[in-house]
Amino acid sequence: MSGLTPARLSPADVIRVGGSGLRTRPMRVFLSALGIAIGIAAMIAVVGISSSSRAQLDRQLASLGTNLLTASPGQGLFGEDAKLPKEAVATISRIKPVTEVAATGAVEGAKVYRNDRIPAAQSGGISVQAAHLDLLKAVGATVANGTWLNAATARYPAVVLGADTAKRLGIGAAGPDVQVLIGTKWFTVIGILDKAPLAPELDSAALIGWESAEKSFGFDGHPSTVYTRSADSAVEAVRSVLAATANPEAPNEVKVSRPSDALAARQATDRAFTGLLLGLGAVALLVGGVGVANTMVISVLERRAEIGLRRSLGATRGQIRVQFLAESLLLSALGGAGGVLLGVSVTTVYAMTQDWPGVVPAWASVGGVGATLVIGAIAGLYPAIRAARLAPTEALAAP
Repeated sequence: MSGLTPARLSPADVIRVGGSGLRTRPMRVFLSALGIAIGIAAMIAVVGISSSSRAQLDRQLASLGTNLLTASPGQGLFGEDAKLPKEAVATISRIKPVTEVAATGAVEGAKVYRNDRIPAAQSGGISVQAAHLDLLKAVGATVANGTWLNAATARYPAVVLGADTAKRLGIGAAGPDVQVLIGTKWFTVIGILDKAPLAPELDSAALIGWESAEKSFGFDGHPSTVYTRSADSAVEAVRSVLAATANPEAPNEVKVSRPSDALAARQATDRAFTGLLLGLGAVALLVGGVGVANTMVISVLERRAEIGLRRSLGATRGQIRVQFLAESLLLSALGGAGGVLLGVSVTTVYAMTQDWPGVVPAWASVGGVGATLVIGAIAGLYPAIRAARLAPTEALAAP
């Protein structure tokens, strides 16, 4: 009787038997695996690109620092626009943990034009700001071309353009022969800034010296934004006293903000958008799973004679189930592996074009392959059970 006991299938036998069914229908297998691969690639690429973007943002925050606080005028008791005292910078600098203080002041009524033939109404939304000499150090900004204001140029008609301002005016480089019209006076463009992530208001500004603004436009000397840097461990403490220090008589008329919070909010928005795209990737993966199920059902119908022969030779229903379930898992695993490779490739190429670090979390790759195996098991379960239920005589009689 022992000779009638069906032989057990080893794992290698299961893989070999399952793989034989795939090799006989290469085009159908390729198309089914492609459906799985597209779903996994979409999910991997979404996670990878989002992670790369956050890595770039974290790198940017690390280089710029998150210890920048700004103080700006709010509104008065009756809704009127408030002003910061002229002494705000001096008083804020007395806060012990504060390491850097600088300010800008809005020069009201001054418009910027590329030349004197531009209609007055077409100012391009460029603001003119008086700037302290240590502004760049405070906000972490850099000069892309030319130079920043110094003690000499701050007294004369010299201007440094924000990154967006330079583009709007069509100025690619600073120089002694490059001038713009501010109000009715010509100013020499001595520098152009890079983008300032923590102070984006500077990107669309034309920055002139404090003394030059007072002399040329009657600037009243009231700062419109005060930028402060402090020790990392004391940021919250400085934040709590900044309004009262900037304007002791009316601290409720001072708005205090932390620019890095805006970047963190953008990061949170990116996460929400990533969740939406992951949902779309999951739908694509589900569609791929339906394709695998369809392939396996057709495979059972086409191979009824093979199933009947195997049953006649002693294969058990369990072994038939394992065979078709293994075939479904192998098919899904092929699609999953291809999808992970495709998703990683897409992420890497996109990150390179954006000059980001290419980051694909390990959990995404492992989870992608794991998801395909789950999909494969679910998709192959019904066809495997159906194949196992075929009686040998019924299967062998099939045309």
